[in-house]
Amino acid sequence: MRADDLDLRELLEFDPEGGVIRFAGQRALLLDAVAMGLLRKYLVENFGLTAARAVLTQFGFAHGWRMAEAMQAEFKWDKAEERRKAGTRIHSLQGLFWVEPGSDEPHTKRGMSLAASYEAEQHLLHFGRSDTPACWTICGLTSGYISQATGKEIYVLEDQCLGKGGAICHLVGRTREEWGEERAQDLRFFEPIRLKECLDVSLHRVTETLKEAERKLREHQRALIHVVPDVETPLGIVAKSPAMRQLVDLSRRVAKVDSTVLITGESGSGKERIARLLHEESSRAAGPFIAVNCGAITETLLESELFGHARGAFSGATQDRPGLFEAANSGTLLLDEVGEISAGMQVKLLRALQEREIRRVGENKSRKFDVRILAATNRDLAEGVASGAFRQDLYYRLKVVELHVPSLRERREDVLPLARVLLAGSALWMKRKFSGLAPGAADQLLRYEWPGNVRELENTMERAAALAPGSRVELEDLPEEVRQAFPRPVATKGRVRPLDEVEREYILAALELNDGNQTCTAEQLQIGSATLRRKLRSYGLMGHARAANTSASPRSTAPIR
Repeated sequence: MRADDLDLRELLEFDPEGGVIRFAGQRALLLDAVAMGLLRKYLVENFGLTAARAVLTQFGFAHGWRMAEAMQAEFKWDKAEERRKAGTRIHSLQGLFWVEPGSDEPHTKRGMSLAASYEAEQHLLHFGRSDTPACWTICGLTSGYISQATGKEIYVLEDQCLGKGGAICHLVGRTREEWGEERAQDLRFFEPIRLKECLDVSLHRVTETLKEAERKLREHQRALIHVVPDVETPLGIVAKSPAMRQLVDLSRRVAKVDSTVLITGESGSGKERIARLLHEESSRAAGPFIAVNCGAITETLLESELFGHARGAFSGATQDRPGLFEAANSGTLLLDEVGEISAGMQVKLLRALQEREIRRVGENKSRKFDVRILAATNRDLAEGVASGAFRQDLYYRLKVVELHVPSLRERREDVLPLARVLLAGSALWMKRKFSGLAPGAADQLLRYEWPGNVRELENTMERAAALAPGSRVELEDLPEEVRQAFPRPVATKGRVRPLDEVEREYILAALELNDGNQTCTAEQLQIGSATLRRKLRSYGLMGHARAANTSASPRSTAPIR
């Protein structure tokens, strides 16, 4: 049989009962292309590009060599030309690539042009465009096959690659002597000693990467502390307001004991950050910290997620799986949005907390756990108990200690320090430098109510860091809803502001929002223009306002200052 007459249907043998597949008489495996791409991704991310290339090149070489032996044993070709040509045909039939019409073999002068290389496709999918040729396995594969078929060491390399942005993948095969020094660095990936060197280098690389990450973390912490001295290390909690200082102090005291803690507060206020503080300051800091959003998982899945399941407990349970209570052993488990769990799940959770043991779904065996439980919610659980939506016994089991995280509008002193910290953090990973906030931007941040709390402020600072054209954040770099905010008077314990002072601040803010236009401001405040002028005169600003209005139309935008 000629190599051109090879038919995939004749080469493949299936054993439906035993599940064994044979290709050209040898046992074969069907491997998903994306799974091979994920293997490549894992190798690169854990061992580095160099080691990954060495592993995949030598894997390909061994595979190609074995295939050449199997084909010769099956068809016993007399002519070396048929053996060589069969390799290209076989690899195409296996789905590794598609050979361009009219293309030659790799070791010929013209080389071989490929389209639809699975390897280039997967490299682009997981890493994007490469700086170097990416078909490492295919080069190893064709090298191994041709070397065995010809009896000479032929090394196939790419001079064009789809993964590098080329129109095709073009393979060229030559002996080591023919390559000379031109591609000496590439040829090293075919040497077993090179693989050992690569793995040794990779272990060293991992160690150095960890050291570099620790160094960057220390620099990041120093940068944040430099920006805002009131940052509470190590978790970057800003506590300038009395309410937050009191919360952080109480959290640190509670962290020393193993009591269950219920953390309450509005969404985005920083409940998980407080939970992490409790963990980091506790004797369990060396153990895992695991958070689960109970409101995002259905009751059936939540039970399996928390307690685990036995093999065969339900459809799809193909193996035993421990739950989060077991995974968090010797550490801390945060049950976020605990107010969202169903009545049935509340009973099961209560039993687990009382007995300090869980039972996997589908098992009769109880398992002890050693975990500190923290719960967080933005709901009023006491109101839920009164309405019957939340079990009273579970409520008191969770609320051994309650920590309430105040909303951002309740701790105005923290807004600007937090904004500076978050801006510094965004600037670090965006590799931008900012000197800080412009006065107008800082003033408007204080005026806004922040219904989304710290999470909304974080998004605002990230947006500003991305869009600000200068070295500081200006008023124009803030979202429209923040720019349009009026100040809302807040009465705090120990200091109630005089009504005249609050009125003055609000009138001036409205006038500034209208760019000094008194007529428009008076209409919005639902007072007469004469009343507005009288108030401005009492503030000592009427002279500036009159000068502005004498040279402007009724809709003048001239500022009063």
